[in-house]
Amino acid sequence: MKRGKKYNEAAKLVTKGATYDVAEACALIKKTATAKFDETVEAHFRLGVDGRHADQQVRGAVVLPHGTGKTVRVLVFAKGPKADEATAAGAEYIADDELITKITKENWFEFDVVVATPDMMGQVGKLGRVLGPKGLMPNPKAGTVTMDVAKAITDIKAGKIEYRLDKANIIHCPIGKASFSEEMLADNFNALAGAIIKAKPASAKGQYLKSVTVASTMGPGIKINASKLA
Repeated sequence: MKRGKKYNEAAKLVTKGATYDVAEACALIKKTATAKFDETVEAHFRLGVDGRHADQQVRGAVVLPHGTGKTVRVLVFAKGPKADEATAAGAEYIADDELITKITKENWFEFDVVVATPDMMGQVGKLGRVLGPKGLMPNPKAGTVTMDVAKAITDIKAGKIEYRLDKANIIHCPIGKASFSEEMLADNFNALAGAIIKAKPASAKGQYLKSVTVASTMGPGIKINASKLA
């Protein structure tokens, strides 16, 4: 793949084949993020598990100490007092028949996270075909199926993110913006890494953290020394 001049210049700052500790990697991210916009910084964890087996799934949620730097829009499935609680806590949308039709018929997805009370999951389930592929289905493990909608929304707004394996057994998560300080990025990374390590399935054998990489939207990947994390 042909890369641009800026990318090639940034890539020269990263030693090929080298692994870095978290602080060094976060310092490098700041130097390699050269786009004109505030790039998102992502962490990628390749795990030694097989997500095809239910007992080797790795999924959960963690509140990043400094948030993601992104404004998160929340859609809530709740009714009566719980819907009022959700609105008071800052939810952008309360799902009603009109919004549900908009999602299914008009492909409307102007929200980032879906929260639902357990009694509304029957209604949410009908949207599984459209919400599932986008990773938007609420899930008790991620704390997005709950009666305490106010706490769920407060946590999400404060920087709670969900992590889950993709088909290649890799977890991809944002840990902030290039404008964050090195310390903020490191704090967020360590919070996420700690949660993923804690979520290691009992049935996982061999090396759990196969490789860990951080990168900004337009920047090169920077490998982190995974053995120092486990």
